[in-house]
Amino acid sequence: MEEFFLFGAFLEATMVDRKIGDKPISFEVTIGNYGNQIDGVNKPTMHRKKKDGGDGDEEESELLQNSSEDEAEDDGDLVSVSTTPPMKPVITDRNYFHLPYFENKPCIYIKSWWQDQRRRLYNANIMDKIADKLEEGLNDVQEIIKTEKAFPERRLRGVLEELGSGCNRFVTLANKDQNQTGMTKLDRERLKSCMRELENMSAQAKTTRSQVKKNTVKDKLKLIQNFLQKLRFLADEPQHSIPDVYIWMMNNNKRIAYARIPSKDILYSIVDEESGKDCGKVKTVFLKLPGKKGFGPAGWTVQAKMELYLWLGLNKQRKDFLSGLPNGFEENKAVKGPGLQSFPPISLTYIMKQEFQLRVHMYQARSLFAADNSGLSDPFARVFFSTHSQCTEVLNETLCPTWDQLLVFDNVELFGEACELRDDPPIIVIEIYDQDTPGKAEFIGRTFAKPITKMSDEHYGPPRFPPQLEYYQIYRGNNIAGDLLAAFELLQIGAAGKADLPPIDGPTDSERGPILPVPMGIRPVLSKYRIEVLFWGLRDLKRVNLAQVDRPRVDIECAGKGVQSAVIQNYKKNPNFSTLVKWFEVDLPENELLHPPLNIRVVDCRAFGRYTLVGSHAVGSLRKFIYRPPDKTANNWSTAGEIIVNMEPEPPIKKMETCVKLDSTSDAVVKVDVPEEDKKEKKKKKKKGEEIEEEEPDESLLDWWSKYFASIETMTEQLKAQEAAAAEAEEKEDMEIAAEGTEIKPHESHVKGSKGKEKSKDKGKSSKEDKKKKQQQADLLEKKNNKQKIDELHVYNKELEQECGNFEDWLHAFNLYRGKIGDDDDNVTDEERIVGRYKGSLCVYKVPLPEDVAKEVGFDPNFGMFQGIPNNDPINVLVRVYVVRATDLHPADINGKADPYVVIKLGKTEIKDKENYISKQLNPIFGKSFDIEATFPMESMLTVSVFDWDLVGSDDLIGETKIDLENRFYSKQRATCGIAQTYSIHGYNTWRDPMKPTQILTKLCKEGKVDGPHFGPGGRVKVANRVFLGPTELEDENGLKKQTDEHLALIALQHWEDIPRAGCKLIPEHVETRPLLNPEKPGIEQGHLEMWVDMFPTDMPAPGPAVDISPRKPKKYELRVIIWNTDEVILEDDDYFTGEKSSDIFVRGWLKGQQEDKQDTDVHYHSLTGEGNFNWRFIFPFDYLRAEEKIVMSKKESMFSWDETEYKIPARLTLQVWDADHFSADDFLGAVELDLNRFPRGAKTAKQCSIDMVLNEQELPTISIFKQKRVKGWWPFVAQNENDEMELTGKVEAELQLLTAEEAEKSPAGLARNEPEPLEKPNRPDTSYIWFLSPLKSIKYLVCTRYKWLIIKIVLALLLLAMLGLFLYSMPGYMVKKLLGA
Repeated sequence: MEEFFLFGAFLEATMVDRKIGDKPISFEVTIGNYGNQIDGVNKPTMHRKKKDGGDGDEEESELLQNSSEDEAEDDGDLVSVSTTPPMKPVITDRNYFHLPYFENKPCIYIKSWWQDQRRRLYNANIMDKIADKLEEGLNDVQEIIKTEKAFPERRLRGVLEELGSGCNRFVTLANKDQNQTGMTKLDRERLKSCMRELENMSAQAKTTRSQVKKNTVKDKLKLIQNFLQKLRFLADEPQHSIPDVYIWMMNNNKRIAYARIPSKDILYSIVDEESGKDCGKVKTVFLKLPGKKGFGPAGWTVQAKMELYLWLGLNKQRKDFLSGLPNGFEENKAVKGPGLQSFPPISLTYIMKQEFQLRVHMYQARSLFAADNSGLSDPFARVFFSTHSQCTEVLNETLCPTWDQLLVFDNVELFGEACELRDDPPIIVIEIYDQDTPGKAEFIGRTFAKPITKMSDEHYGPPRFPPQLEYYQIYRGNNIAGDLLAAFELLQIGAAGKADLPPIDGPTDSERGPILPVPMGIRPVLSKYRIEVLFWGLRDLKRVNLAQVDRPRVDIECAGKGVQSAVIQNYKKNPNFSTLVKWFEVDLPENELLHPPLNIRVVDCRAFGRYTLVGSHAVGSLRKFIYRPPDKTANNWSTAGEIIVNMEPEPPIKKMETCVKLDSTSDAVVKVDVPEEDKKEKKKKKKKGEEIEEEEPDESLLDWWSKYFASIETMTEQLKAQEAAAAEAEEKEDMEIAAEGTEIKPHESHVKGSKGKEKSKDKGKSSKEDKKKKQQQADLLEKKNNKQKIDELHVYNKELEQECGNFEDWLHAFNLYRGKIGDDDDNVTDEERIVGRYKGSLCVYKVPLPEDVAKEVGFDPNFGMFQGIPNNDPINVLVRVYVVRATDLHPADINGKADPYVVIKLGKTEIKDKENYISKQLNPIFGKSFDIEATFPMESMLTVSVFDWDLVGSDDLIGETKIDLENRFYSKQRATCGIAQTYSIHGYNTWRDPMKPTQILTKLCKEGKVDGPHFGPGGRVKVANRVFLGPTELEDENGLKKQTDEHLALIALQHWEDIPRAGCKLIPEHVETRPLLNPEKPGIEQGHLEMWVDMFPTDMPAPGPAVDISPRKPKKYELRVIIWNTDEVILEDDDYFTGEKSSDIFVRGWLKGQQEDKQDTDVHYHSLTGEGNFNWRFIFPFDYLRAEEKIVMSKKESMFSWDETEYKIPARLTLQVWDADHFSADDFLGAVELDLNRFPRGAKTAKQCSIDMVLNEQELPTISIFKQKRVKGWWPFVAQNENDEMELTGKVEAELQLLTAEEAEKSPAGLARNEPEPLEKPNRPDTSYIWFLSPLKSIKYLVCTRYKWLIIKIVLALLLLAMLGLFLYSMPGYMVKKLLGA
């Protein structure tokens, strides 16, 4: 057990609630049960220290029951003092009181005994401090991004560096205490876990630091926020050690308010990082109501504001417990006498006192909480500093009050040394209220600020003075309730009195009475602005108080001024406004960052003059609506000279944005040149005689899908190029970071020899890499050149709205949120609060406007800056929806698939394509178009849904996408019908817009007040000061050419963004990819839908028939494969009798995906050389999609399947060679797989056929059976050996013939060797027969060929043996005869 000492000094008690201000108040501090004097705690029966005996249970009971009355027995006469003397509050203002402490500051001190588990709290403190520093750094980075300052990435790198060093410091400090006594198992494991986590975090911070780039700052910020959350989680200690400290406000012996201070925050340690963040510091504490009273709105109120000094530590470490207090005090002890220096004081008397004047510059609040049912508030601010309080004036009906008021607090007395007060002044509390006529003011929010302090001997001037206005976030409970724009300065009153202070200008506004305005140096410079409002209409308004909205009106307010729209007389019939443009003038700061928000409120005008708030929207930043007069000196405004844009008939392969600086008098031609290297390469190739063949596509084969797939290929290539460019930029930035990290300046590199060498190596490397890149680019260009020339469309891999800024080029949509937020609405998301949308726009500009703007031809003053906007009367439109395909759909059935179909809904029209559902597909190709007639604006929200068909029960929604057609229809980017790449009047790329390019161009020029178009001879068209060159001939269906201006007009349209003033990028012919969402699974994509929408007003010429995008129908083909011979097939079998190697060869073949329909030749028995003769025909009928190069198959997945499932498989022919066995499984010997679209040409002879035809397939010239129709040759069989390497296992001579179904019917052929067109029987060698069927032939073969010499040797040996036997047999008789002489 350790003895702890807690000391506290009450420096200030203000903002005491007026309900409790009439009786004396005292404060009690408790830690556990120590210091608790009013709950009647019993005296302990046992001595508290463990060494004097007593077991753990008794000791525990003692800790729970201990009181402060018996402490004298332990430490001489030191008795804990836990309560301040009662004192009667003094009135501050009508809401709050304060305690008149003045120079006398009461103190408390408590001794307590606890198990020494400080280490837990120390570790938590270190992590808390790392987290605090990280949070501060992240807020800095966010501020830099918000104010658009330079280099946020550098600050973020610095933050990560600090995080890494902080984590390493924790590991160092925690390492020392791993073997400390008294640690529980949980302590040890938790410490290990924390060390491991922080080591990982340090490593991650290091790697993340190197990845922080200009374009990745925002992504990395989110990642680092996770670090912050993890640190906060780790710092939360699960085991209790020292109880928290409670500050109780006592009135008449009752606890009426409290504050809880975690003991770790005030715990002392000799190591600075381990100390609590508030240990030995003056802390501002707000007391709140105890129990349930402290929840909800009652919890927002303040019962008292305390300035407290607290110190908690071991009793033996207490010598410096007063060191953090503001200097200039004398200690007052409880007992007077010699030798009591170590006793803590019961009060402090400050002999040093400073006098100040506080100037509060209350300029403006913004985005305040709407406190009234009208969706507005009547706000005023109450400012508290020390024992003083003042209010601003009340501004009626605004959420952005501009008070522009200076509040002066005179004769503010602060105690302590001047230099300390300068560096750490007390905080100012600002409370914002809503003034309600009956009853008391309603609390809106609260914020805190520290003033900038000036001492009497300092000069009042830059850089610190006059102070700049700053934003302070206003909080209401835990929610943000707005921002306050204000400045605070605390000025010391010197010996000369107030005469030395900067002068205050008197009231300038006679209407406002004696209200001081914010002085000129601090107040922003104001200019007169005009805000023009375009009132277009209201959409999707929900019911309010169960009644439908019928007569809505929009109110616009900014900086206290505003304008109202006309009332919509019948929202159901026509939700658009009758008067389009209104304006009002307002004074706004020159600094755009200080512009107040603009509030949009929608009210419903009901019977008897009642107005009900429907919803509101705050436009936080007016920046994007500010009109800036164009710079007439800019080159693109020059009208004296012509700028010629030379366009080749074929669009360039590589998009090059060429910026050319032009003089006002010059003619300039913008060309896209082929790089020199490419020209040289082409010349070389021509010299070699290799002509590059350009495939001319067969027009009859091309359809919309050809265009679509070619476009997808282009899109993927573009994405790759973008990725490569991004990687290159990243590499460059990496080098900058490295230079930043090592701080090596470029001119120092020659000093460091080794570095210089490294650099030169790097240069060498980079130059090689550059060459490599150039080579790759050249190859890519060549590939593109060789590619079929097919007209393309633009495939967007995202929504068209994302690409085109939601089509808000002049018409914006503002979400309207439910007006007054209730107390229970804290958890409601923004999406749930949306009650409708307001469509309109704003234009903010300084007045007066430059004269030339108002004097332009056709300038209508009624429309102000919104010149040339269309009429907003209801309009009938034919909407044509094309649904191409869906990808990655979320499975809806148990089998992990779905049966999707499309549902289109627009207004009251709903089209269900249920009968054409696609079975068991997550990537279905719909290929459908739907025509719907609609009336804008009533029917303008198109919903395209994908449902899952179910045999039983209702169909399930997979996902849906919503498209606002109105913004598209009225956009200047012309999103009604995409501009095609080329103009054609026949074929797959027929022009589908009812208006021809020339008509569209003429209309755009007229609407944009642009001079032109002027078509000239030699393929020229002039629009404004731009001249476009292009082809003038058009080919009809019969190949006849005629003169036309359509190509020229189309080129001008494709470059409409180059036209000065009126120009913008027109939407090309496209397919967009939209995410599918399900309301039941918010935020989770359920797949993607590729589609596009065309819109044609019914009062214009009718469009032609819809483009046929129906899925391609496969064509029936028949592939005939004749297996003639095999050679060099490996021999697998050994003969039982003779040991002879042989194989019983047969060939098997099938088309990929049709393994169950495989076909086999007959068996060539007993091949001793690997040669096989077959003359055998396979026939494979199949359905084929020529354009996609895929075989289409339909089959049921299982016997229980309701429908057949369609599969698309690459067209591949597999041929295998096998060894037939009678009693065991056949042995696989080798295979060859031929892609029927591109396979190597067969060798003419077996000798020329090699394994390279398989291994180096890419390098060999390839052929397609669909073009060649008939091919014959030798191909190798291959198989993997034991080392997984490919080896040659045989060769096959085959003939492939492809026929369409019609051709096959006209000239039929039989399977195998059958009729019709039978094949000859193969002439197989005699040895192929089995030996017991023709034994003599086999013996003859064996004797004559294989064993001839062996037999001769055996015969000779037998003759020798016979002679030797005869010799031995006859020798004895012969010798006897000789001996006897017979």
